[in-house]
Amino acid sequence: MSRRRTLSPKKKIALAVTALAVAGSGAFALAATSNAANVQNAANSTACQGLATALGNNESFIAAQKANPDAQSAARIANREAVVAEIKRKQEASGCQVGESIQAGGAAQSGGAAQAGGSAQDPQAGQAGQQSASAAPATSAPANGAGNNGEAGNAGAASGEQVCKGSTVTLSGEGGAPAASSNQFPSGTKLKVTNLDNNKSTTVTVTSVSGSCVLLNNAAFEQVREPGKFLIRRAVIEKVG
Repeated sequence: MSRRRTLSPKKKIALAVTALAVAGSGAFALAATSNAANVQNAANSTACQGLATALGNNESFIAAQKANPDAQSAARIANREAVVAEIKRKQEASGCQVGESIQAGGAAQSGGAAQAGGSAQDPQAGQAGQQSASAAPATSAPANGAGNNGEAGNAGAASGEQVCKGSTVTLSGEGGAPAASSNQFPSGTKLKVTNLDNNKSTTVTVTSVSGSCVLLNNAAFEQVREPGKFLIRRAVIEKVG
């Protein structure tokens, strides 16, 4: 005659808890896998490409400041590091790969490693707040007239002339009133940027130096961008003053 073995109430509770824990771990793993699969990058998202470009521009600028420091470099770097942090928050909020950056050569990097290529002179006063940062007048004009597309002489263009032909436009990530930064035009230059995809335009004053022909700060970029996009592929840039 066989004897049936029965589990005590305590053992039954322990087994039930173990089963729930295993099931919960499996559900968490599936959710994590699903979330990872939903992360976008510069290769498949225009929004992510724009943010990666903005991040690369700022990282390149920081690298250039570290390579050729002066009395204002520490303040400039602190300002740009605050901008970098804000761009990474935008990447996360947009479902993009956080830390992905596109450097001057155009290659996307997932680690955010900066390549020296930005200007060594940045007129930023160094306020570290993203929304409260304001650009000070440039201390020097850009050293050269060659932009990302290799076109020279933009700085000497007449008022009303199209400049930086073929250039894309993205945001610098800086706060403050609508403004632009450039590696070709000195502080005080007025530029009109038109997004041909929605026919919106904005006229801004160059207030700082960057590694591109023109970068718009957050406020200026909002005036011309399409919803959900952080890169303007079809742009017309005119020097108007």
